[in-house]
Amino acid sequence: MTRAQRIEHLLTQALSPAALEIIDDSSKHAGHAGARPEGETHYTVRIQAAAFEGLSRVAMQRAVLDALKPEFESGLHALSIKASTI
Repeated sequence: MTRAQRIEHLLTQALSPAALEIIDDSSKHAGHAGARPEGETHYTVRIQAAAFEGLSRVAMQRAVLDALKPEFESGLHALSIKASTI
């Protein structure tokens, strides 16, 4: 399973998103801190979920980061989060 597939799985389990897009930006960061030659280190996530209703932007981002904690522990270096309610 790729990191993108694991990210999708974790976010789907935790937040039941109505819309989810995961983009591997690793190639844009080659040679930067945290980048690995094999990639899968830098991502953008666009997510819309009812679970975000009533949450601040910081709280939405924290929910995404909490769901992806296992990925950060295993080599995910950077994540750009674009989160919104439905």
